[in-house]
Amino acid sequence: MDFQPSNNAGPDDFFTYRERHAHRHDVLERVIEIGGSFITSMLALRFILALLGANATNGFATFVNSVTAPFVAPFYNLFSYDHPSVGVSTFEGYCLVAMVVYGLLTGGLAKLVSITRYE
Repeated sequence: MDFQPSNNAGPDDFFTYRERHAHRHDVLERVIEIGGSFITSMLALRFILALLGANATNGFATFVNSVTAPFVAPFYNLFSYDHPSVGVSTFEGYCLVAMVVYGLLTGGLAKLVSITRYE
Protein backbone atom coordinates (compact mmCIF):
# COMPACT_ATOMS: atom_id res chain seq x y z
CA MET A 1 0.00 0.00 0.00
CA ASP A 2 1.40 3.38 -0.99
CA PHE A 3 1.77 6.08 1.58
CA GLN A 4 0.31 9.35 0.40
CA PRO A 5 1.30 12.27 2.63
CA SER A 6 -1.74 14.07 4.01
CA ASN A 7 -2.08 17.79 4.48
CA ASN A 8 -1.02 17.54 8.13
CA ALA A 9 1.98 15.26 7.45
CA GLY A 10 5.34 16.43 8.66
CA PRO A 11 8.38 17.02 6.46
CA ASP A 12 9.86 13.65 7.44
CA ASP A 13 6.77 11.82 6.14
CA PHE A 14 6.94 13.64 2.82
CA PHE A 15 10.67 12.96 2.50
CA THR A 16 10.05 9.24 3.06
CA TYR A 17 7.35 9.24 0.35
CA ARG A 18 9.63 11.03 -2.14
CA GLU A 19 12.52 8.74 -1.30
CA ARG A 20 10.39 5.62 -1.82
CA HIS A 21 9.07 6.95 -5.15
CA ALA A 22 12.58 7.79 -6.36
CA HIS A 23 13.81 4.34 -5.32
CA ARG A 24 11.15 2.66 -7.49
CA HIS A 25 12.26 4.70 -10.47
CA ASP A 26 15.91 3.84 -9.81
CA VAL A 27 15.08 0.14 -9.70
CA LEU A 28 13.04 0.35 -12.91
CA GLU A 29 15.85 2.25 -14.63
CA ARG A 30 18.37 -0.41 -13.60
CA VAL A 31 16.13 -3.25 -14.79
CA ILE A 32 15.77 -1.56 -18.20
CA GLU A 33 19.52 -1.02 -18.45
CA ILE A 34 20.35 -4.60 -17.42
CA GLY A 35 17.82 -6.04 -19.89
CA GLY A 36 19.13 -3.87 -22.71
CA SER A 37 22.72 -4.73 -21.86
CA PHE A 38 21.88 -8.44 -21.92
CA ILE A 39 20.22 -8.18 -25.34
CA THR A 40 23.06 -6.10 -26.78
CA SER A 41 25.70 -8.46 -25.35
CA MET A 42 23.95 -11.51 -26.81
CA LEU A 43 23.74 -9.76 -30.20
CA ALA A 44 27.46 -8.92 -30.02
CA LEU A 45 28.20 -12.55 -29.19
CA ARG A 46 26.12 -13.68 -32.19
CA PHE A 47 28.00 -11.26 -34.45
CA ILE A 48 31.41 -12.47 -33.21
CA LEU A 49 30.47 -16.15 -33.53
CA ALA A 50 29.27 -15.62 -37.12
CA LEU A 51 32.36 -13.57 -37.97
CA LEU A 52 34.66 -16.27 -36.61
CA GLY A 53 32.72 -18.98 -38.45
CA ALA A 54 31.41 -20.89 -35.45
CA ASN A 55 29.88 -24.30 -36.12
CA ALA A 56 26.11 -23.74 -36.37
CA THR A 57 25.39 -27.21 -34.96
CA ASN A 58 27.33 -26.52 -31.76
CA GLY A 59 25.06 -26.29 -28.71
CA PHE A 60 26.35 -22.90 -27.56
CA ALA A 61 26.11 -21.32 -31.01
CA THR A 62 22.61 -22.77 -31.43
CA PHE A 63 21.59 -21.31 -28.05
CA VAL A 64 22.94 -17.85 -28.89
CA ASN A 65 21.28 -17.87 -32.32
CA SER A 66 17.93 -19.04 -30.94
CA VAL A 67 17.91 -16.44 -28.15
CA THR A 68 18.81 -13.57 -30.47
CA ALA A 69 16.63 -14.62 -33.44
CA PRO A 70 13.55 -12.59 -32.35
CA PHE A 71 15.71 -9.49 -31.86
CA VAL A 72 17.41 -9.60 -35.28
CA ALA A 73 14.29 -10.66 -37.21
CA PRO A 74 13.07 -7.07 -37.87
CA PHE A 75 16.45 -6.21 -39.43
CA TYR A 76 17.11 -9.44 -41.32
CA ASN A 77 16.45 -8.20 -44.89
CA LEU A 78 17.53 -4.63 -44.23
CA PHE A 79 20.38 -4.77 -46.73
CA SER A 80 19.94 -5.84 -50.35
CA TYR A 81 22.87 -8.26 -50.29
CA ASP A 82 22.80 -11.70 -48.75
CA HIS A 83 25.22 -12.33 -45.91
CA PRO A 84 28.69 -11.57 -47.27
CA SER A 85 30.98 -14.41 -46.36
CA VAL A 86 34.54 -15.55 -46.85
CA GLY A 87 34.95 -19.27 -46.25
CA VAL A 88 32.93 -20.04 -43.13
CA SER A 89 33.05 -16.47 -41.76
CA THR A 90 29.85 -14.45 -42.20
CA PHE A 91 29.41 -10.71 -41.76
CA GLU A 92 25.95 -10.07 -40.28
CA GLY A 93 25.45 -6.34 -40.82
CA TYR A 94 21.84 -6.53 -39.66
CA CYS A 95 23.12 -7.73 -36.31
CA LEU A 96 25.22 -4.57 -35.93
CA VAL A 97 22.18 -2.44 -36.78
CA ALA A 98 20.11 -4.35 -34.21
CA MET A 99 22.76 -3.69 -31.54
CA VAL A 100 22.70 0.05 -32.26
CA VAL A 101 18.89 0.23 -32.31
CA TYR A 102 18.43 -1.73 -29.08
CA GLY A 103 21.19 0.28 -27.41
CA LEU A 104 19.46 3.53 -28.34
CA LEU A 105 16.07 2.20 -27.21
CA THR A 106 17.51 1.09 -23.88
CA GLY A 107 19.17 4.44 -23.28
CA GLY A 108 16.03 6.33 -24.26
CA LEU A 109 13.72 4.29 -22.04
CA ALA A 110 16.10 4.55 -19.08
CA LYS A 111 16.33 8.32 -19.55
CA LEU A 112 12.54 8.60 -19.79
CA VAL A 113 12.17 6.77 -16.48
CA SER A 114 14.80 8.96 -14.81
CA ILE A 115 13.09 12.15 -16.05
CA THR A 116 9.78 11.19 -14.42
CA ARG A 117 11.42 10.74 -11.02
CA TYR A 118 10.81 13.26 -8.21
CA GLU A 119 13.64 15.72 -7.85
